[in-house]
Amino acid sequence: MAPASSRRSGFSKKQQYSVFTGYLLATIGALVGLGLLAISLWQPSVFQPLRGAANDAASPVGETTAAVRAGGNNTWDTISGFWNAGSQNAELRREVELARIRIAEAEAVETENRRLKALLGLANDEVEPIAWSRLVGSSSSSARRFAYIGVGSSDGVETGMPIHSERGVIGRVLETARGSSRVLLLTDSESVLPVRRASDQTVAFAEGRGDGLLRIRLINLGLNPLEIGDVFVTSGAGGYYRPGVAVAVLNEVTSDGGIAQLIAEPAATNYVVVEPIFEPLAVEASDVRERDELTDEELQD
Repeated sequence: MAPASSRRSGFSKKQQYSVFTGYLLATIGALVGLGLLAISLWQPSVFQPLRGAANDAASPVGETTAAVRAGGNNTWDTISGFWNAGSQNAELRREVELARIRIAEAEAVETENRRLKALLGLANDEVEPIAWSRLVGSSSSSARRFAYIGVGSSDGVETGMPIHSERGVIGRVLETARGSSRVLLLTDSESVLPVRRASDQTVAFAEGRGDGLLRIRLINLGLNPLEIGDVFVTSGAGGYYRPGVAVAVLNEVTSDGGIAQLIAEPAATNYVVVEPIFEPLAVEASDVRERDELTDEELQD
C-alpha cells in the first residue's frame, strides 16, 4: 500500500475541490490586484480616502512608538549626562577660572591706564613737572617711612621737590643720586606739612606718626571745629608744596585736631611726578633761618 504522502488527489473529490478553489482564489486575487494597480495608476485620487483612513488608524501606533523612542533617548541622555557631569563640571570650572583671570588682567590694565591718564592730566596742569617715574618701593615696618623713585639728579631732580601721585601728595625728595632718589613720605615721623581744611581756611599741621597715619594738629587751639570726613589739602605755606593738593581725610577727632588717613597711599601708588619747589626763595629763607638757629644753639653751648 502506498504511503499517504504519495497518494494522488484525483482519488478524492474533496481534495480536488480544495485544490481547484485555491487556484480560483489565487487567480481572482491576481486579477483584482492588477485591476487595483491599473486604477491607482490611472486615477490615483480614488484611493486617497483609503490611504487617509489607513494613516488615521496607524497614527496612534506611530505616536506611541515615537514617545517610547523619545523617552528612551531622554533616559539615555540623562544617564550619559550623569556620567559626563564630572568632567564637564571640571572643564566649566577651568573655563570660569580662566575667564576670571582675563577679567582681572583687563581690570588691571584699565586701572593702569586711568592712573597714567591722571598723571598726564597732572602734567598738563599750570605747574610743569620735572620728571615722572614709577614708585620703586616704600618702607612700612619702621617709624621712618621712605620711598624710592627711578629718577635722580641727571633728570633734574633736586632735594626738597614735592612728589605727587594722581590722587595727591606722597612726600618730598630727601636725597638724590644720579639715577634715583629717596623720598621722605608724609607718614614719616619727621615729616611736617602745613595744610588747611578744604571747605574753609582752618589751618593745621599734618605730622607723620610713623604708622601710616597723619596727626592733624590745629594751629589755633580752642574749640575743635573738625569733623570726621573733613578733607585737608596743602596750604602752600613753607614753600615746598603748591596749595590745593589733596593730602588726607580725617577719620578721628582729638582735643587738638584729629587723626587722618593719607589719600595717596604709597602702597597703592605705581607712578608719581616730581614737581618743582613751589616757592624756592621761601625755602631758601627757611633753610637760612634753620642754619642761624643751629649756629645760635652751638654758640650758647
